[in-house]
Amino acid sequence: MRNEALVGYLLHQRSYQEKRALYYLFSEQHGVIHGIGKKGAPLFEPLQLFATGKRDLKTFSQINIALLELDSESAKLQSYELQRYQQISGQQQYAALYLNEILWKLLPTEDPMPVLWQHYQDSLLQLKQPLTALELRLCLRQFEQHLFEQLGFAISLVHDSSLVDIDTGCTYRFLPDVGLVPIVSADDMVNAQVQAVISGSEIVTMARLGITRETLGAWSRLYRHLIDHLLDYQPLQSRLLWQQQQRYQS
Repeated sequence: MRNEALVGYLLHQRSYQEKRALYYLFSEQHGVIHGIGKKGAPLFEPLQLFATGKRDLKTFSQINIALLELDSESAKLQSYELQRYQQISGQQQYAALYLNEILWKLLPTEDPMPVLWQHYQDSLLQLKQPLTALELRLCLRQFEQHLFEQLGFAISLVHDSSLVDIDTGCTYRFLPDVGLVPIVSADDMVNAQVQAVISGSEIVTMARLGITRETLGAWSRLYRHLIDHLLDYQPLQSRLLWQQQQRYQS
């Protein structure tokens, strides 16, 4: 690409020389792009820039906060424009950092994902609004679901790993590469202690209601285990910071 105009969000950055930084940009046009540009690009704001380069590492220039065009028929976009300059703070800031970290660690480079990009933008809009603890967790689980769908991880809540219908009287452990496996012995239960354990009745309710207040706990267990598996159980810095902040407040 040569001086191609991009719109995107900064996911991660590292210092590169005295006045420049290495940026991981989630662009609407090309997905995650790596590039070098002048230091100072903000997080959680839509950026407009120009990218040049044929290799994996591009050169970013003219980095500015994007001016989104308003559509009079789009109340969502109007709401975003009114709130885009608000800062994400408190618990919501840690949540936004979490979204950024799982994206830059899990998404392939230069693989366009415009649907996920829109969900990410919508999630940032939610995180700029006052949210209860429950609403914050729902926001994160819903975004994770969109991410897994885009990455091709479809979780069946109708059948177990042997294609047998879910039994409401049974308990299951979730294995990311296999699916839902019935726990039928004491040894299975011991092995499941480090895995996501979900009752059959919870799974049936999850399939019926989706991500709601009633099913949030089960979805959280399932998705945390899947995230950890995809990251090869490497710790997330955003999660550690969040936990430290909660301990400090308690």
